Amino acid sequence: MCEFAQKTCGIAHTTQANYSYLCKSMEAKGKILIVDDNEDVLFALNLLLDSYVEKVKVTTQPSRIEHFMKTFEPDVILLDMNFRRDAISGQEGFDCLEQILQIDPQAVVLFMTAYADTEKAVRAIKAGATDFIPKPWEKEKLLATLSSAIKLRESRKEVMQLKERMDALSGQDGDLPEMIGDSEVMQQVFSTIRKLSDTDANILILGENGTGKDLVARSLRFFSPRKDSPFVTIDLGSVPESLFESELFGYEKGAFTDARKSKAGRMEIASGGTLFLDEIGNLSLAMQSKLLTAIEKRKISRLGATSSIPIDVRLICATNANIRQMVEEGNFRQDLLYRINTIEIHIPPLRERGEDILLLADYFLQRYNHKYKKEINGLNREAKQKLLRYSWPGNVRELQHAIERAVILSDASLLKPGDFVFRSQMEKKSELEEILNLEQLEKRAIELALKRCDGNVSQAAELLGVTRYALYRKMEKQNL
Repeated sequence: MCEFAQKTCGIAHTTQANYSYLCKSMEAKGKILIVDDNEDVLFALNLLLDSYVEKVKVTTQPSRIEHFMKTFEPDVILLDMNFRRDAISGQEGFDCLEQILQIDPQAVVLFMTAYADTEKAVRAIKAGATDFIPKPWEKEKLLATLSSAIKLRESRKEVMQLKERMDALSGQDGDLPEMIGDSEVMQQVFSTIRKLSDTDANILILGENGTGKDLVARSLRFFSPRKDSPFVTIDLGSVPESLFESELFGYEKGAFTDARKSKAGRMEIASGGTLFLDEIGNLSLAMQSKLLTAIEKRKISRLGATSSIPIDVRLICATNANIRQMVEEGNFRQDLLYRINTIEIHIPPLRERGEDILLLADYFLQRYNHKYKKEINGLNREAKQKLLRYSWPGNVRELQHAIERAVILSDASLLKPGDFVFRSQMEKKSELEEILNLEQLEKRAIELALKRCDGNVSQAAELLGVTRYALYRKMEKQNL
């Protein structure tokens, strides 16, 4: 009967000749939970397995199974089929098995029973058990079965981790980002990226909103030794502080109310590759401390977990904030700054890039001609001069939006100055200078930003120099 069950689940018992090898392979591997109402059985198994597995926990109470699964996280559960209520049918064992698989569908459960038969074996395998161990057991077969069960658990963990990584990375673009610029300042940026191609150094990218810090980060990854490994991004400006830990470190099932299943964090998913933390200046001091600990120890713990996970990530961070001023004011940890800025790259604002403005305008024009099926041949001389005179507070992203809007609305073969509606800084100042109340100033600034961005909250937040999450809160406060 036991041989039938073993063949059914694909776990073959080994011969006496392989026994010594299997025992050696089991040393310090696997955590075993044993559930049996017979204390003599528990004592004997605990004594036997102590030398061959990492840890053993025992209990006579099936009601304690859920507690041990959450706190001990066993790799294999040895489960008696018959407890005091019912000595023969094994129904209590099947009830416990159902409970275990509800908690962890990937659990590896080995039934133990002195009343085994073929019908019960088939039912057990169909219900999700991995194998049977008869009572009284043969030491060699017991250890061999446990060794196979521990390996099965390891394989299931690897498959689940791989699935989590694939789900998180689906749609990831591995192509070289298109970065355009002939200006001297941009050539210096390109040169720095090339010099860093053989390193794993942590990089801090500094620049105003809309300058293309994310493109620089992707280029750094593309030319790095980790090109073919994961590239994981997280916009810290859009993640509420309450969700930061679960987003970055992940969580186990049941760690909090809505944690219905375990989830890997971005740092774990990025292990072996690159982690891009955008807008790192938005991190609170408490979260900075947790991030620093993870970087220094190269380990993370999911929320609700009792063990840590080693990580290997190359860190690229970006911010539009004056990070050194933040350090001086006590709003950013100096030790964290040292960790993330082995090399700094400064991205110049668009207003300092000269003729790059026209290069980018032409690039975006071709893109949106194709997207909207237009045949606009370019910009006339006056339109070019208008673009060159404008200060572009929203940088490349603002230029991109301006060109897209012009292409959509224009029916001519050339774009003209009237196709671009800008407000000079003096005009903006004159609209606001008559208002002295701070709340009114804030409300007016938000209204102007939203109007200028055609209601696009993300772009308005960039113009205002705040995160999208912060802008939503301000809009709610101002009843906008």
